[in-house]
Amino acid sequence: MSLLQAIDVAKSYAGHKALDKVSIDVEQQSIFGLLGPNGAGKTTLIRIINMILAKDSGEIFLEGKKMTPSHTQFIGYLPEERGLYKKMKVGEQALYLAQLKGMPKQEAYTKLKEWFDKFDISSWWHKKVEELSKGMQQKVQFIVTVIHQPKLLIFDEPFSGFDPINVNLLKEEILKLRAEGATIIFSTHNMASVEELCDHIALINNSKVILSGEINEIINRFKANIFEITYKSPKELLLDKEGFTVLSTNRTNGTFNSRIKITGSGSPNELLHAIMPQAEITSYREVLPSINDIFIQEVNNAQHE
Repeated sequence: MSLLQAIDVAKSYAGHKALDKVSIDVEQQSIFGLLGPNGAGKTTLIRIINMILAKDSGEIFLEGKKMTPSHTQFIGYLPEERGLYKKMKVGEQALYLAQLKGMPKQEAYTKLKEWFDKFDISSWWHKKVEELSKGMQQKVQFIVTVIHQPKLLIFDEPFSGFDPINVNLLKEEILKLRAEGATIIFSTHNMASVEELCDHIALINNSKVILSGEINEIINRFKANIFEITYKSPKELLLDKEGFTVLSTNRTNGTFNSRIKITGSGSPNELLHAIMPQAEITSYREVLPSINDIFIQEVNNAQHE
């Protein structure tokens, strides 16, 4: 079931088309990756969903109902740009922002203290925001984004400014939020994080969606029937059978590593049968494209169309 749907959303600025009939479908309790190069239209779409910008045409639905300004109370938005008041104390500001989202003051205080303890930042409560590093500010902003337990969370480059330890901490919290019922839109240039976290993706380029779907289905769609085989043998494999092409072979002492493409009528089982009389196979795996490879390929293809 969908939590959020954008249907044929369009937006232009002074003749520049930022979004050209963009449609996405975000399932409940899923992590949806919104991908694209700089200037593709991702942030424009996010701002329209948050009702910061008005769309020119199209529709957006939240739980099957057309979105209105009142629906923004169900959304938590972590923008890439920092949005905290520099001169204000961290705890005071977090309380203020939580109350803006409709939380009673005492409930907000209790939950904020829990989150500050979890992130090991309780000592920052009485510090001014301007005293914090970029990564520290992002931690505080993450907390105030999720504190009211919104139905939809939108994270735009949430790992910006973080070291690997804190990136891992945030990833764990994002996965916990999904497990507890949240639906998440996740925009990033970090393709490894996309593969690790996302259930579905949409790739926007030059204002249009050029690829979308369930992430494992997309990876399988772009695989090239290439297998990597490591084997021990006195000599390199001889594959004279139709349906197999050896793309590359490397040798380290008596161990070979070959990449073989299956073509035509060949099959993985037939490849194994062709190798086994010649060598001792120590590993055998299908080479799948990464989301990063697919991203680059599809953006390049779109630019040459």
